[in-house]
Amino acid sequence: MELINPLAEAYAEKYSSAEDALLKEVHDYTLQHHKEYVMLSGHLQGKVLEMISCMVRPRRILEIGTFTGYSALCLAKGLTEEGMLHTIELRQGDADQARYFFDKSSYASRIRSHTGNALNIIPGLDETWDLVFIDADKPAYIEYFNLVLPRLRTNGFILADNIFFHGQVMEERVTGKNAKGIQAFNDFINNRTDIEKVILTIRDGLYLIRKL
Repeated sequence: MELINPLAEAYAEKYSSAEDALLKEVHDYTLQHHKEYVMLSGHLQGKVLEMISCMVRPRRILEIGTFTGYSALCLAKGLTEEGMLHTIELRQGDADQARYFFDKSSYASRIRSHTGNALNIIPGLDETWDLVFIDADKPAYIEYFNLVLPRLRTNGFILADNIFFHGQVMEERVTGKNAKGIQAFNDFINNRTDIEKVILTIRDGLYLIRKL
């Protein structure tokens, strides 16, 4: 399913600030060397993540799902001077590649990489989060949310990616474990009254959630 008109997307990219050199390197490397390159946040969504982070000015960011590091580098741009971003990646190869890019950035000392299952790692992070980005195992989104919400400050934000899951959640019958996981998460979020939420219709859908 074509979610975004390609002409509108191209126009939006033309009139948005360009990627910096390192983000362009991450983008090009991922497209050339990673079979799952479609998982990359990319220019427009990356710029949205950067803008949100710069508005929030977070002291502590948690990213669940590092991939090759593009989104973490975008989010890190809003960190306060004493800020820290923790990012978790299940796959060692992707974590190592992302770390390579992080170490080339000016945020190298302020990005902490964790490798393994986020459900096991998150409880061991003794932090209060200002901003959380969820972009990992889709059936586990509700579990991730339940783990981070108690440690999210009031008026803190959670961003959840792939909320449309390639349009599959809009089909009359939702099939496949990932689409079902996302649909369950969307219903779960929609029914809560302790948060404010809005879906941004960019790329594959981005849920913007604020803790009341």
